[in-house]
Parts: sequence; structure tokens; C-alpha cells
Amino acid sequence: MSDPVEPLPADKPRFALLREPANQVSPRAVTMWRTIAVTELVVAALVLGAVWLLVPAHPWWLVVICAVVLLPLAVVAIWQPGISNRIHRWEVTPGAVYTRSGWITTRQRIAPLSRVQTVDTRQGPLMRVYGLAAVTITTASAAGAVEIQGLDADVARRVVAELTEITSADEGDAT
Repeated sequence: MSDPVEPLPADKPRFALLREPANQVSPRAVTMWRTIAVTELVVAALVLGAVWLLVPAHPWWLVVICAVVLLPLAVVAIWQPGISNRIHRWEVTPGAVYTRSGWITTRQRIAPLSRVQTVDTRQGPLMRVYGLAAVTITTASAAGAVEIQGLDADVARRVVAELTEITSADEGDAT
């Protein structure tokens, strides 16, 4: 039998009781993710359709290959964007950036703002079509940068401005 867990002292932070990040990604991110997934499904179907036309006898193993490739892509196209929307969250507080992402393996990251070195915005062509952007916060951490994906472009600009303001007030060297 294991020892009971002792309660944390009142003067210590209760990280075990950390709440979820407050903000979800933009609803347009779901549409973009679904567009990407459906495009992948269509491309795979076209390639397999071309193979189907080139192989005259249509052997049983070709049907299996089509099913093994297309069914998971269809499942991803249908469910993954909605699941990602419920899971992907982010928040900027006066002391830290907190993100949660991933739909198969969930990853939570907390980056103290005293460790922030750079704040970047990224907006690829498809993101521009949907009015979205991603913010990357590079910290003095071996775990790498913290990225907030699927933000409205205006929200991303405000987040960058807020992080710049908060981090420039700190006289430290972010190491």
C-alpha cells in the first residue's frame, strides 16, 4: 500500500491544481484544419484512383491498400479538427504563457515570461486565406519554443504587443 499524498503547504503554489488555459483557437482554424485534411484525403484518393486504373485485374491487396489509406484519412478529416478545437488552448498572463495542444498526445507548456527571448508571428498562405496567424515564443529552455497556432490575425498582433510590453518591463536577460 502506498503512502498517502501529503497536502502542499499553504505558502507553496498549487501547480497540481493548475486550471486549463482560458482561450480557444479561432473557429476559422477548425475550417482550415478541415480543409487541409480533406485536401490530403482527395489527393490520396486521386493517387489510388490512378493506381486502380493502371492495374487491370484489381487484385484484393489493392482494395486493402485503398481501405488502409483512405479510411484513416477520412476519420481524420471528419473528427480531428473538432477535437483539436476542444483541446488546443492558450493563455498569456502577466507571469507566463500557457499552452495546451495535441489530439493524440496532449502537450502542456508553461513558459515564464522572464525566460522569453523572442516573440515571432507566422502566417502562411493558407493561414492568410483564413485570416489566421501563429505566435512563436522562444524561451531560454531546452524544450524549445512555445507556439500558439490558429489565432485570428488581429488577436496574434495583440498577443505579440502584450508579450513585448510585459517582457520589455523585465530587466533580466532571459537566461
